[in-house]
Amino acid sequence: MPDNFFNLSNPDFLGILFRFLINLVFLIILIRVIYFRYTKKEKFLFTFFMLGITVFFISSMLKSVFIEFGMAVGLFAIFTILRFRTRNFSLKDMSYIFTTIGISLINSLKLVGFPMLGVIIFNIIIIVSAIILEEFALKNNTTTYTIILEDMELIKTGKKQKILKELSDLTGKDILRYKIRRIDYKKKVAALDISYKDHSIKQ
Repeated sequence: MPDNFFNLSNPDFLGILFRFLINLVFLIILIRVIYFRYTKKEKFLFTFFMLGITVFFISSMLKSVFIEFGMAVGLFAIFTILRFRTRNFSLKDMSYIFTTIGISLINSLKLVGFPMLGVIIFNIIIIVSAIILEEFALKNNTTTYTIILEDMELIKTGKKQKILKELSDLTGKDILRYKIRRIDYKKKVAALDISYKDHSIKQ
C-alpha cells in the first residue's frame, strides 16, 4: 500500500477540496439560482450539477495542462454533437451546459503563480454575464397584462412560488412574475400585472 494512502493532509488534496467548494458555490448560483429561476426546468438540475462536479474532479486529477486542454476541447465537441442528436435540450440549455463545463474547468485548474482571487473574479464575471443576458432576454420575450384575482386568501399567503403556480394554472400560461397593482378589500379582489413567457419565440 502506498505511503501516502492515508495522507489526507496533502496540500494537493486540500487544495482540490478548497477549489471544489468554490466550484460548488458558483454551480449552485448558476444552476439552482439563475438557470432554474429563468427556465423552471427542474428535470435538468441533477444533470447539470453532476456534470459540473464530475468535470471538476476529472480535470483536477489530471497533471498535464495539455491533457486538461485536450479534455476540455473533447467535452465541448461531445456536447456539440449531442446538441444535434438530442431534442430535449434547447439552445439555452446547451449554453448552460457549456457554461457549467467552463466554470468547472476554470475552478479545477491549478495555475502556478495565478491568484485564487483571479479565478473567483472570472467566476463572478460569468455569473453576472448570465444574469444580464437572462434579464435582457426576459424583457424581450415576455408579455404583460392585468388580471383580476378573486382569491384573496392566495395573496395573503405571501408565498411567491405558490402564487406563481396558481396563476399559471389559472391562466394556462407560464407565469414568470407578478405585481400587485391594487387591492379592493370591499369587493375582495386584487388586480395583478402578470408577465408570462411568449413561447412563440424560440430560445
